[in-house]
Amino acid sequence: MRIDILTIHPELLESPFNHSIIKRAKQKELVEIHIHNIRDYSTDKHKSVDDYAFGGDAGMVMTCDPIFRCIEKLKNERTYDEVIYVTPDGQTLKQGISNRIATLDNIIILCGHYKGVDHRIREHVVTMELSIGDFVLSGGELAAAVIVDSVVRIVPGVISDETSALTDSFQDGLLAPPVYTRPAVYNGWEVPQVLMSGNFKEISKWQEEQAYERTKRLRPDLLDE
Repeated sequence: MRIDILTIHPELLESPFNHSIIKRAKQKELVEIHIHNIRDYSTDKHKSVDDYAFGGDAGMVMTCDPIFRCIEKLKNERTYDEVIYVTPDGQTLKQGISNRIATLDNIIILCGHYKGVDHRIREHVVTMELSIGDFVLSGGELAAAVIVDSVVRIVPGVISDETSALTDSFQDGLLAPPVYTRPAVYNGWEVPQVLMSGNFKEISKWQEEQAYERTKRLRPDLLDE
């Protein structure tokens, strides 16, 4: 899988992609992540990427040309399955979306800044708009890192125990059940006996019941869906 990220602050994405699971995915050559500085595609001598908004609204807007030039260059080199724009008014990222993106070969992620990008880019170039929640960040870089992490970890071969990813919260529409490790008793707090019984049928039943109970108590909206 190849992921190209367009940003005006590439330095914000250096650390998230050079550690832990994503680092290992890159080392295994299961994922390529390329970060492009949009300013490099500006023809302005000052490398400008923004301008005042028509209509007199406050704040600056990212201009079409540098973004379009960068995306067109990439598209001339390979075919992309999606051009994703990270924006607070996009579709909310959910596990099912991450699962689908993880099956794709090449994607572009565009990070907005200021008041966002010229809407013509969204109308004519972007194919998917994603939000990580109903709040506003200073730019799309941190949200892009969240999206990449949620996608890369479920690319086949990235996690050595693939069944671990399949039992995460939201994969089956429920929250995950509680998990425990040794010691069996800590500070007087005991691990549920069923988990140490060796009866995998009963363990599975307990886990299903706990997943449902936790979802009903903490995220009843998931059951409605």
